[in-house]
Amino acid sequence: MKRQVKKKASPEKGSPCGIPHNILFHYLNNPYESLIIIDDEGKIVFMSQSFEPYCSFSAKDAAGRHVKEVFPKEEITNVLVTGRAEIGYAYLYSGKPCISARIPIVEKGKVLGAVTKVLFWHAEKLNELYQTINGLKGKLKLYEKKLNQIYMSRYSFENILGESPLIAKAKEIAQETAKTDSPVLLIGESGTGKELFAHAIHGGSSRKKGPFVRINCTSIPTELIEAELFGYEPGSFTGADRKGKIGKFERAGGGTIFLDEIGDMPIQLQTKLLRVLEENEIEKIGGAPKRVDFRSIFATNRDIEKMVGDKEFRLDLYYRMNVMKIILPSLRNMKEDIPRLVSHFLHSLKREMPKRVNSISPEAMDCLTRYPWPGNIRELRNVIERVLITCKGTCIEVSDLPENIIRRFGSLFLPANASLLLEDRLASAEKEIIVDTLKRAGENRTEAAKILGIHRTGLHKKLKRYGLN
Repeated sequence: MKRQVKKKASPEKGSPCGIPHNILFHYLNNPYESLIIIDDEGKIVFMSQSFEPYCSFSAKDAAGRHVKEVFPKEEITNVLVTGRAEIGYAYLYSGKPCISARIPIVEKGKVLGAVTKVLFWHAEKLNELYQTINGLKGKLKLYEKKLNQIYMSRYSFENILGESPLIAKAKEIAQETAKTDSPVLLIGESGTGKELFAHAIHGGSSRKKGPFVRINCTSIPTELIEAELFGYEPGSFTGADRKGKIGKFERAGGGTIFLDEIGDMPIQLQTKLLRVLEENEIEKIGGAPKRVDFRSIFATNRDIEKMVGDKEFRLDLYYRMNVMKIILPSLRNMKEDIPRLVSHFLHSLKREMPKRVNSISPEAMDCLTRYPWPGNIRELRNVIERVLITCKGTCIEVSDLPENIIRRFGSLFLPANASLLLEDRLASAEKEIIVDTLKRAGENRTEAAKILGIHRTGLHKKLKRYGLN
């Protein structure tokens, strides 16, 4: 009698990877997620029983029917055409919130069918997800708004003060230039308003809704300026941000980039800048070329033509920048505008001051008009702000002006017995500043000393010296 050997159970026929059909069926038919599998003609091969409450067919009867017959609004057949998965679609199905994924079944490049997998959630959970997403969208909009506020023009042509022929001519050229996309070169001494003109040109152009990106070529270390202008890819050099960096030119896409003090750009970087201007194409450090749509404005207080002759600036780059050149006049060449500028600064700044200074004497105005203003309009504004702080009365007199102006012209107007000694005038100014600071600090000497940047003991000695105890 032969010994009976019990054969080892083999996987049921047709089950993939040796998984028995009953186990595979129970997995596909679990109550936590719902599945529909269709063939390449859109006919249902399998449907989870959890779908039965949402259609008029049982899972058994649905098999062999076209998916549109069972679920008229189901878009899984799109996947058969495109061959691309559709992941994370959120919608209401028979009034119940769900998220679905539609995945093609592909073999050797041919679409054999598709699977739609639906997760039904409790409405509260889905609402939490929607609220989280909406919150993130709100934050994103806030960050975009703040970024736009940073990169936007703040001045218009109306902010450019002065009616002298020179400034009127510069403004006229700038307004015409704003209508084009041509490069602009602004030339003028420090303090003549080059940045204000750049803002106004951008604000008057068709790019005004785009970003206005400013970069000062003197404020960035030479070894970092290339990364700052053009950006870099992640890990392109030691110490690089692992997320990479967007350069200023790319940030200016759709808008304007303003390169201030272009005359100070290193000669070795001028070649790359020329290529960017000619092709409107940037190349990040460690990256591939990329086209960017921008308009360029340049400014300098240096003699570029002399720099070209001295081989300090590329001639071809100068020609590329110098399509529209606007020369901004110095304040000493538009003295007729000084009274108008003084009046503007006086009224705009006094709103921030605790004192009520309403006017300026003709003698003091004469001094300001005679002064050569090496720092131009910026220096004039700073002088008016200082005078508003130290002025003793409601009218600015010659004696209230800074020492360097009084030394040159004040003797024409000061009384004969008025002291012009530097020591006396410095002491008078220091006394006024201390009094004003004490008021701002609410008579708190410790706080006043902190504001003035001196020790409390030093402040006490000065108070005693000036009889302010």
